[in-house]
Amino acid sequence: MGSAVSGGSAAVAFLVAIVTNYVTAQPPKWAENTVVVWSVFGALAVVSLGLLFWERRLAAGEPGGGVRSVPLGRIAVGGHSMNPPAVSARVRGREAELERISALVRGGGGGMVVVCGAGGLGKTTLAAEAAARARGEGQVVVWIRWRDDPEQLGQDLAQAAHVLGLPESRLEEARTGRVALVDAVWEHLAAVTGWLVVVDNVDAPARVGPGSGRPDAYRGWLSPHGGGVLLVTSRDTSRQTWGPKADLVHLQPLADDAGAAVLLDAAPHAGTAAEAEALAARLGGLPLGLNAAGTYLSVPTSRHRTFAAYRHALGAEFADLLGAEHPAAAADPAVARRVVRHTWDLSLDQLDQDGYTLARPVLQLLALLEPAPVPRTLVTPELVTDATGLPATAATVDAALAGLHQYGLLHTPEPDGTGAGSPTAGRLQLHPLVREVTAHTLARPEPTTAWLTAIDAHLARAVGATRDMPGRTGWPTARLLAPHLPAHLNRNTPQNFSSARSTLGSLADILRSAGAASEELLLRRHTFDAENRVLGPDHPDTLASRTSLANALGGLGEHQEAAELHRQNLADRERVLGPDHPDTLTSRNNLATAQARLAGTGRQRRWWQLSRRVRG
Repeated sequence: MGSAVSGGSAAVAFLVAIVTNYVTAQPPKWAENTVVVWSVFGALAVVSLGLLFWERRLAAGEPGGGVRSVPLGRIAVGGHSMNPPAVSARVRGREAELERISALVRGGGGGMVVVCGAGGLGKTTLAAEAAARARGEGQVVVWIRWRDDPEQLGQDLAQAAHVLGLPESRLEEARTGRVALVDAVWEHLAAVTGWLVVVDNVDAPARVGPGSGRPDAYRGWLSPHGGGVLLVTSRDTSRQTWGPKADLVHLQPLADDAGAAVLLDAAPHAGTAAEAEALAARLGGLPLGLNAAGTYLSVPTSRHRTFAAYRHALGAEFADLLGAEHPAAAADPAVARRVVRHTWDLSLDQLDQDGYTLARPVLQLLALLEPAPVPRTLVTPELVTDATGLPATAATVDAALAGLHQYGLLHTPEPDGTGAGSPTAGRLQLHPLVREVTAHTLARPEPTTAWLTAIDAHLARAVGATRDMPGRTGWPTARLLAPHLPAHLNRNTPQNFSSARSTLGSLADILRSAGAASEELLLRRHTFDAENRVLGPDHPDTLASRTSLANALGGLGEHQEAAELHRQNLADRERVLGPDHPDTLTSRNNLATAQARLAGTGRQRRWWQLSRRVRG
């Protein structure tokens, strides 16, 4: 570029020298030929101007050496609609979020709000309703749909700024490279008020641009420094992505009553409010699932026409009702966002593109477990490798879980039922519909058996590790493991029945020590039912399990049922083992203890009733 610059400058200097000499009193002899003079003069003028323009173009395109010109021919008229989509039904259960956004818009101080959450939670619907309210209050509203194209986003924001009064002269400066377009746009948006600009579906914030800067640096197309409000919707829920000045509105599933209202709005004749609420709970409060169910029920030709019938059908026809393939969804992200079966594929594809290659298989592994929190310690690199055959390290598993959490597919619920100072355990949980859809639509169904075998091996290993922990440190993990053990026993009946029920028994003993009576009862009852079915009612192990079940019931205060089980056990042991067998004597003692507790409970109840009458 240096030679071009010097060439252009030299040409200008030479031209100036000619003109200067020509008007002096001593012109050169060749200047007496006017035809030659004017021919040379014209040629040099053309060359000089050409070199000047070429110098300017090179300077504008040099990295760090100028501002690149941009093609802005369609800014003034726009190539597509920038009006917000219409909201076809009343938005339910989002009153607090809408008021939060409206207050920011009305406040006049500007800012940036990010409506974020997993796919299917209704982010676009919420933004459209907020836009409608802002327009009703006299705000200028511009709607931009992110197309994963930074240059197009720049065009759209320039058009928005032009709508808000950005002068054509300033756009011309951007066209010719005298100013960066992003600076021209945001300098203007910072100077004007009374606007709401929505950028919808920014699910890949790192690619927003311009350049490769992070969104939280606020030097690109997304900024909190405007005179109005910039509203962004995204599946990315990370504060690190959006920075400290963005107001994050993290959407959660709808409450059961709000979900019922969505269903009743769509299908008012499909049943009662209570039936609608039960279906909303079954669908986990996910607006996309609620809308799919409501749309289905509103069609006169649908096989299931009531909330109760639809909820019942989900048990046997889940894949057909909510997990079915859609012919256009795989190719068109806009369609995929509206289909329950495919909407989370967009997030998983994005995570895969961002390098989180284990995100999808880890999600599938979690979906094969029960719909309850999973202890974080269970999800190890060894489990992932044993189940999927994919290489895994602690770092790549951590990254996969972090990515799933960032995109709202995985939650980390707070511990419950523990006192201050009690040990806690990290927990992972999927939204029930995310789990169910994933379990029904595993990309590779044939290795599912191998995956479950690996899960069972690691569940047994986790119980052993918990048993070996000192003191109370293993109790929180034991409580988290409990809901996943009955399925472990079912899958290992009858081939590995003995080892599987031993695993359940070990965990139940830990839970008894931990005072987790409800979780212990779950395992005791399941073990007894399985042994009664597999080994028979008179097998010594079955009778021993009945004793453990009765004791667990007594621990929960269910003394009547506990006494009945002890009585039945005594009769069976007298019949099978004889009246003087040590186990029979133990059963007689257990029954006596249970009856004493039952009698004591009865006396306590009568005393309480009497004292109430006396106080009354």
